[in-house]
Amino acid sequence: MPVFQAVIWGLVQGLTEFLPISSSGHLVLVPAFAGIDPPDLATSAVLHLGTLAAVIAYYRRDLLKLTRFKRDPNARRVLGLLALGTIPAVIGVFVQDQIGSLQESPTAVALALLVTGAVLLFAGLFMSGRLSLERLPLRDGFLIGVAQAIALIPGISRSGMTIAAGLTRGLARTEAARFSFLLAVPAIAGAGTQQGLELAGNGGIGAEVWVGMIVAAVSGYLAIALLLRLLTRFGLRPFAIYCFAVGIVALIAL
Repeated sequence: MPVFQAVIWGLVQGLTEFLPISSSGHLVLVPAFAGIDPPDLATSAVLHLGTLAAVIAYYRRDLLKLTRFKRDPNARRVLGLLALGTIPAVIGVFVQDQIGSLQESPTAVALALLVTGAVLLFAGLFMSGRLSLERLPLRDGFLIGVAQAIALIPGISRSGMTIAAGLTRGLARTEAARFSFLLAVPAIAGAGTQQGLELAGNGGIGAEVWVGMIVAAVSGYLAIALLLRLLTRFGLRPFAIYCFAVGIVALIAL
């Protein structure tokens, strides 16, 4: 793979993993529009490591606090929310092969992007929440996890669904995003580990792919910061408009 192409995939992965516009959808539509092959399994696994590094770096203080759960009740509560929120995604892995077949259909992905846009618009009705993550009921952590599991469908944004679900449960905007990104740590780590195990014994990974990982890490970090700023000022509407625009263009052109 040329270095330039690895950089492009790093940007696509880093930006769309955290912005509520669906990384899985873009990894289908970008190759379809550009007439190129999507990244292979090795590239996807390494790029996931890049986005994992991004979210760990950005929320390093929150993650460090979680290690003090023995003496910090707030840390125990957040860990409980994360554990409950991860369960639906683990269950969803068993149907991932069936869902993954949708990646072969740009039309299905485009329709899923339209669904993402509609969910983001709907969530805009719940932008006045003030609840902190530490006060979120445990059952709501599971419900937000269900929203994350639905995002296994290509074109449905993981961050979009989890932030939207958090807003509907009364979380403040930045708190909904905070939980979404903390919940991304086990989800992205799981995806990267699964792909890595499938790659075991298949040889080394080229240096250009590692360049893509660095690009994914840096762009992912910047995407988190950008989302938090836009979410505070404008809500989810700009991302909803983007999803509608890309979905409609894809339905017409592909």
